[in-house]
Amino acid sequence: MTWNGPLNKIDDFRYEIPSSYRGVKNNLHMKTSAIIYATEDMIPQIRKDNAPEQTANMATLPGIVGKAMAMPDIHWGYGFPIGGVAATDAEEGVISPGGVGFDINCGVRLVRTNLHINDLDKKKIHSLVDELFRNVPSGVGSKAKIKVSSQELDEVLVSGARWAVEHGYGWKEDTEFLEENGCLDYADPSTVSIKAKQRGAPQIGSLGAGNHFLEIQKVEEIFDREVAKVFGIEDIGQIVVMIHTGSRGLGHQVCSDHLQVLERAVRKYNIWLPDRQLACAPVKSSEGERYFKAMACAANFAWCNRQMIVHWVRESFEKVLNTPAEDLGMHIVYDVCHNIAKLEEHEINGRKRNVYVHRKGATRAFGPGRSEIPMKYRDVGQPVLIPGDMGTESYLLHGTRESEETFGSTCHGAGRVMSRAEALRHFRGQTIVEQLGGKGIYVHPASLKVAAEEAPDAYKNIRSVVDAVHGAGISRKVARFVPLGVVKG
Repeated sequence: MTWNGPLNKIDDFRYEIPSSYRGVKNNLHMKTSAIIYATEDMIPQIRKDNAPEQTANMATLPGIVGKAMAMPDIHWGYGFPIGGVAATDAEEGVISPGGVGFDINCGVRLVRTNLHINDLDKKKIHSLVDELFRNVPSGVGSKAKIKVSSQELDEVLVSGARWAVEHGYGWKEDTEFLEENGCLDYADPSTVSIKAKQRGAPQIGSLGAGNHFLEIQKVEEIFDREVAKVFGIEDIGQIVVMIHTGSRGLGHQVCSDHLQVLERAVRKYNIWLPDRQLACAPVKSSEGERYFKAMACAANFAWCNRQMIVHWVRESFEKVLNTPAEDLGMHIVYDVCHNIAKLEEHEINGRKRNVYVHRKGATRAFGPGRSEIPMKYRDVGQPVLIPGDMGTESYLLHGTRESEETFGSTCHGAGRVMSRAEALRHFRGQTIVEQLGGKGIYVHPASLKVAAEEAPDAYKNIRSVVDAVHGAGISRKVARFVPLGVVKG
């Protein structure tokens, strides 16, 4: 469905849906205007799937603070569009699973190395990718290499990445370089259903499927050498590893379980919504609090999941290159999540307020000086990771003070322009793998079906998306990476 509503140009990177917009059914009562970050050439594509209507719908949420926003990777989602950002008041606002997503704390982690492209010939890259594929379970229904008891799983849900490090899956320093240090401390496993735990227990330490990946990349371009050096990125040709995955079946089930509860809460608290997929509850209600605690559990599961994968990535490099990971300099640069809601303090209209920031397919991008940023990075701002998709470039950026207008948020990736079903009609997995191979990118997919679904042409141009947030000033480019080898879930 094409969206024909208003998109008023503010500047080269911002378009506004005014609060006077009444919606396609002429019954929309926006409490604030909505801003879409994009360039003019992106607007025709943005209008194609009606995601702007979802952005306008966000502006009706009770207690919304500031603007409803969408990043340039915007596309149709459940409730919020993918790329949606909204903050609600910590006392009078609501919490909405549709503003978080089903894959809670789907996120990206970047590991730097001392290796240079000259250290890895084609044979070594293939060996590394194949070893990563063997070492890290991937694909639909992939199961973990370890088994955890119900008590241990609860400990994971409470402790997040710290559990993995304490059990030998990582280095002591690792958690310092994860968003929230890899743990939300308000998690409560009693709010997570037995079914969710049953789905999650066999999947801890696995990549999963869909757009999730493990990539060996090289630094292709450095935009800001001073900031790059702070982040451990020093040279063109330097080798890095990027990991993209989330909370697997546990997070999906947490969302499904609590959506049912919050759909009833909408009626109980007499909340009017233009779309039932925006189901929500007051942040101070029992329903809202229980969802928030369960969501934190799923987020902690995801951080633990990525931590264990980092451990097996290091082991894979050690085995193939016969060199300790410490000597290879395989330190975590940072870890960001892009499907989450968090209680944060932001300056709004000249005063500091606590708000629940929903980031649905959007990444935190805090600027310099924020205490949440590791001390090592505090003078330059938080590292921001924007991945491409199998065969396309990825980016490292840094947060800016200007990002306060988005509650410290930026885009999370390229954004789809084609559904997975449509991609299957257009592409053959084997052809995609062969085409990427011809470009010097070795792809080891869990299935050829996934290779077709995740074809690069099923996504927006990542360069355009990143240029939009850079131009808007809500995050700034530091370095660009290109893939050499890909494990595709």
